[in-house]
Amino acid sequence: MFEDRARVLLILPRDVLDRARVFAGEAMTKLKGPVSLQMVLRALIDQGLRRERGRSLLTNIEVQMRAVREVRSRGRRPGAMARSTRPSARTAGGRRS
Repeated sequence: MFEDRARVLLILPRDVLDRARVFAGEAMTKLKGPVSLQMVLRALIDQGLRRERGRSLLTNIEVQMRAVREVRSRGRRPGAMARSTRPSARTAGGRRS
């Protein structure tokens, strides 16, 4: 099954990850065996790619594309660098021994 494999970093919204965890729990109960989150994500991606590539898939991709473009454009605006270099609340107090 995994003769030709590659590693991928997948960044997901927390609610999507939570839904996948719930699905993994349900699958574990129904199958009466261990089911990992990785197994669920692989199956969902595989099944999603087998389906007909309809308009809803393209709409989802378009929404993500626009969100990424917006985040990147905010990073290029003047003053964005000054905001991002401010110390966070965690580091503002310095280290404690």
